[in-house]
Amino acid sequence: MVGVNICTFAYTIEKMKAFIKYIASKIGKFNPEFIVRIRYWLRFHKRIDLDNPKNLNEKIQYLSLRTDTSAWTRLTDKYLVRDYVKECGLEETLVPLLGKWDSADDIDFESLPSRFILKTTHGSGDSIIVNDKSCCNIDEIRSSIRKTLKETYGLSEGNPHYSRIKPAVVAEELLENDEVSARYSTSLIDYKIWCFNGKAYYIWTCTDRTKHGTRVMTYDKEWNAHPEYSVFTSHYMRGETIPKPDGLDRMLNIAEALAKPFPVVRVDLYNLQGKVYFGEMTFTSLGGLMDFYSNDFLNYTGSLIDLP
Repeated sequence: MVGVNICTFAYTIEKMKAFIKYIASKIGKFNPEFIVRIRYWLRFHKRIDLDNPKNLNEKIQYLSLRTDTSAWTRLTDKYLVRDYVKECGLEETLVPLLGKWDSADDIDFESLPSRFILKTTHGSGDSIIVNDKSCCNIDEIRSSIRKTLKETYGLSEGNPHYSRIKPAVVAEELLENDEVSARYSTSLIDYKIWCFNGKAYYIWTCTDRTKHGTRVMTYDKEWNAHPEYSVFTSHYMRGETIPKPDGLDRMLNIAEALAKPFPVVRVDLYNLQGKVYFGEMTFTSLGGLMDFYSNDFLNYTGSLIDLP
């Protein structure tokens, strides 16, 4: 009986979460600012100041809610952003594209190699890694992607630029950790470069990433580690200091070239044996509600952003 009651309770909680998300998405469609104000209060226990934004989260939310974010929509789209990268003269950084389809049923698995990664163009954190096609359940993959494609991401979070992306699915070559990186991380090392007014300032690294969490560390451009900038949690755990990647200057230049038109954006890159690969551009990191940074870091980086 206890086991049954626990399962029933867990099922009820999940249904409640789904219902709350549904209601939030309906409100967020017409009044995203209300959703952001509620979420900000629940996260930080204080009101967000959108009339006089100061810290990093507030300025991200101001830009998201009160300025034209049509460019954000294009560059958050995991397929359309590839054209922008090419326009910036950085086509060589793109991970090779294997295919793009508008529905899960159209995915041509026969044409795909043994190893690849699938991503929806509008989602976040929903990538499917296939290490051996012969061992994967294609029906389950289609079902999972079909469900994701039906979701309108962003409305329940108050990030409307996501909701304007046309849902589709892309397949890319699966990058593999190089020998040097593998010494410091069980997963690809994700170099997330914070750019303000088109200039790179900090690199936030994610290592040993799993679905349960990741190890993180913040570095300045000279590759000095700054653990004091972080608020470590059970999900964002403190990572060990890792060596400066080969070609860091090249990575910073790439990030700045992509970030040039924007007051704030995070450019995510990979570096394998000195070759730099583009990951994505993120305008609302953690929905613009980052609680894994210290107040000092949020305030200082906010001061670096010139609002239009």
